[in-house]
Amino acid sequence: MTRIPPAALIGLFFTGLYFFVAVFAPLIAPYSMTEIVGDVWEPSSSEHWLGTDNIGRDLLTRMIYGGRTTIFIATAATILSFTLGSILGFTAAVVGGWIDQAMSRFVDLIMSIPTLIFALVVLSVMPVTLFILILVMGLLDSTRVYRLARAVAVDINVMDFVEAAKLRGEGRRWIIFREILPNALSPLVAEMGLRFIFAVLFVSTLSFLGLGVQPPNADWGGIVKENKDGIVYGIPAALVPAVAIATLAISVNLVADWVLNRTTSLKGGRG
Repeated sequence: MTRIPPAALIGLFFTGLYFFVAVFAPLIAPYSMTEIVGDVWEPSSSEHWLGTDNIGRDLLTRMIYGGRTTIFIATAATILSFTLGSILGFTAAVVGGWIDQAMSRFVDLIMSIPTLIFALVVLSVMPVTLFILILVMGLLDSTRVYRLARAVAVDINVMDFVEAAKLRGEGRRWIIFREILPNALSPLVAEMGLRFIFAVLFVSTLSFLGLGVQPPNADWGGIVKENKDGIVYGIPAALVPAVAIATLAISVNLVADWVLNRTTSLKGGRG
């Protein structure tokens, strides 16, 4: 039985805890997300473990529902970016020629525009809904995944087991999903952890700037924005979501590093 390193155990624990709370938020949260239960910025107490926010809502409840929204958007955007970016990257590497050049140059064009500025321009002219947020984030992030997937697939595509599959008469779909994909999982899984963290930070940044999750819905970036004025008076309400984001980022990184160490090295084609 493989022993899991302590760092990976810590990462698995906190990552699992955050996802568990996100899934069961309505059952765990002590109050309604928008319910005003006290005065403005009350300190921690037995009734309100993290105190209250800028208009008297329970901060723990807002954090639980905010985590649910943040994790859902980041997870959905990451899945979209990896599905689209990986398939297009593998296809470009296998097909090659002018298709590869056209796709790669288009991706270079998109990547030349700062991601945050691109998202702000798009979201300023479109209705800001969860679907639009996920779509914009997923499409923008898929360019990074495309570059990684293509680079890995180009190296794998010239290996002996891939050449043997081509000589057997296997089609491009077989080459992509049965030969290249299993051997590209190691770097892709590691990158997925980083992309997920980036998505968490990105949606939090958009919400802080007012173009992310819209009130009365909560997400961690929005909670920071709502309570930022309290920092001047020594009120830590805005720091709580910042700590949650940092903890989630570190824990996911620990898990991704462990997975990378376990899966690294090419294993050959899948018959």
